Amino acid sequence: MTLSSLAVKRPVMAAVFSALIVLFGILGFQSLPLRELPDVDRPVVSVIVTYRGANAEVVENRVTQVIEDALSGIAGVDEIISASRDGRSNIDITFSMGRDIDAAANDVRGAVERARESLPDEVNPPLVRKQEADARPIIWFALSSDRLTIEELTDFNERYVRDRFAVIDGVSQVLTGGNLRYAIRIWLDPAALAARELTVSDIESALRSRNVELPGGFVETPESDLTVRILRSYASPQDFERMPVANVGGTVIRLGELADVELSALEPRNVFRGNGVSQVGIGLVRQSQANDLALSRAANEEAERIRAVLPDGMELTLSSDNTIFVAESIREVWTTLLIAAFLVVAVIWLFLGSFRAAAIPAIVVPVCLTGTFAVLAAFGYSINIVTLLALVLCIGLVVDDSIVVLENIQRRADLGEPPMLAALRGGNQVFFAVVATTAVLVSVFVPLIFLPGVTGRIFIELAVTMCGAVILSSLVALTLSPMMASKLIRPGGEATGLNRRVNDVLDGAKLHYRRSLDVVLRRPLLVLPLVLAAVLGALFFFARLPGELTPAEDRGSFFASFTAQEGAGFDYTRAQADQVEAILMEYVEAGEIERAIIRIPGFGGSGFGSGVVFGTMTHWNERRRNGPAVVAEINARLAEIPGLRAFATMRSTLAGEGAGSDLEFILSGDDYAELGAFADDLVAEAMASNRGFLQLASDYRPTSPRLVVDVDIDRAAELGVTDEQVARTLETHLGSRRVGQFIDRGEAYDVVL
Repeated sequence: MTLSSLAVKRPVMAAVFSALIVLFGILGFQSLPLRELPDVDRPVVSVIVTYRGANAEVVENRVTQVIEDALSGIAGVDEIISASRDGRSNIDITFSMGRDIDAAANDVRGAVERARESLPDEVNPPLVRKQEADARPIIWFALSSDRLTIEELTDFNERYVRDRFAVIDGVSQVLTGGNLRYAIRIWLDPAALAARELTVSDIESALRSRNVELPGGFVETPESDLTVRILRSYASPQDFERMPVANVGGTVIRLGELADVELSALEPRNVFRGNGVSQVGIGLVRQSQANDLALSRAANEEAERIRAVLPDGMELTLSSDNTIFVAESIREVWTTLLIAAFLVVAVIWLFLGSFRAAAIPAIVVPVCLTGTFAVLAAFGYSINIVTLLALVLCIGLVVDDSIVVLENIQRRADLGEPPMLAALRGGNQVFFAVVATTAVLVSVFVPLIFLPGVTGRIFIELAVTMCGAVILSSLVALTLSPMMASKLIRPGGEATGLNRRVNDVLDGAKLHYRRSLDVVLRRPLLVLPLVLAAVLGALFFFARLPGELTPAEDRGSFFASFTAQEGAGFDYTRAQADQVEAILMEYVEAGEIERAIIRIPGFGGSGFGSGVVFGTMTHWNERRRNGPAVVAEINARLAEIPGLRAFATMRSTLAGEGAGSDLEFILSGDDYAELGAFADDLVAEAMASNRGFLQLASDYRPTSPRLVVDVDIDRAAELGVTDEQVARTLETHLGSRRVGQFIDRGEAYDVVL
């Protein structure tokens, strides 16, 4: 007895089976995280070591190289990139795709712990942390006031605002930007120290020994048990000025005689400005399995409650929300899904000419699509654009099996069989055809599961979604479809109205097809030139189509980084950033940019000579130009600022928080001076001969043998310049140097001296 026979004879069982599919699908849908794309980020673990007072060369020789040697034996390492700067070492270890990041982080911690004995005693304990796509803020709020200083705003945020966002369901961490925490700052007078024969170490020792809060013990009585607290003696600048720090010849020397003491920011060299206003940024980091849209809604609702109790003159604004693009994209996919389902049912009604018959696939489609969410939950995937697009593609596939069963049952009913008998025999007759069709479709998508790299991580979820939906469609087509057909199918009568006109069109199409088939069968050699021409034409156009992993798109936000000349201080960089801000504010006033945030310093301990810009553009329906056009114009204007290297780009889907580059060239060598001179020559030559597709050379520092050259592949494709031509252009300027392998987007040319 086949499934079809069992379903027709036991209709309640078939209905319950489909209801269970829907139920598990709903449960899976509720448990699935929602994100833009599948998790395609390679596991990266960072090691950060602070060595205060040491210059970059000492940091590299005594810290970076020691840790790199210890890391070299870890399994699964693809790449180790290190940067040694004054007082700081950053090492990024990139592991192969599929490596468990928790296990990788544990291996790195073990290697760093083994290297601790070889590190200088003065270094701070190494910090090992995981870098994940989920570890960056997806929503930024900004706290500003026209009455309070940034120090006061920072204190207010940490006392009353920050924790309210931290307890929102789905938030794993709350980051702050532009915060200036209060601290007692002591400015020593070298002349006063020398006159009293004191050193900085003497002052430091006095502070460590006197500015302490010691445990006071307990007071026990028969009636009570109290803990004694001894308050600090030094809480204000005046208290610190009275602190005794030495005794010279019987005279007590106090700190106020040697230094100026003030209550100020712990690190005043910190800028976070939004649309020209100094602010404190509040960034929300999502949990790995959190629903982005639900998190955004909860955060905005909490922000409204916070605004209701803020003091006069204080504002809490939404600076940027990455979930807006995700919400718009997924909303469009849902709309497409509904339209596709409606069109499928409408076409079936037109061809079968029966509302009763069209009702069967109209029920089968949502049952199969809903059940697919249970498959995604079982594999630990997510609801994202890829899986939803797979469901859109599945609509035509999941309805095929039901149509085959339905059409055969309708044909037998039209021949005079009772509906029950037609459903029983019709389902059995096409049972193996449905199974074979399902096996073929699954065999087409299964190989996608074994694709390597980023492409494989994207398409594995598409393949599993397609396979799960197709398998469910065959089960539902062999159970629910014949059961419903036995209750709803009626013999067809004379077609009328629209159905008659559709039948006339189909009869005409069949007539023309029969005639063309007769011609082809009488002259078989006529088909071969047509097939050959079609194949050659396809190859011709395929070779000229540009290839890319993800298309350029207007995401409604952009990212920019700017770097001043080597050795530039905070004041110089801030003055240059004011020019960047002035340019961006023109677009804010024109209504093309909603908010422009400038932050100094940039990310990754890059120092006070760099900064970043986050730009949130106005809604797509409220501006005349698309995002890439605006960003291109901004780049042209940023290039005119002297003494500053700046570049803006639209956020990339797969490039994480920064923009990401289409193509990178990495220059490596042993002599920093020679490398720097050669890098400058290479950049000048490349920029002079690139015809507009080589946009920026960046990230070169004398303390790091690395040159990254960003190439706009889309622009190169418009000009007819291939990747190989780009490589040959640079090889020409490299002379005797050689260019290594090329992997598109996110990887690099390795240029070896």
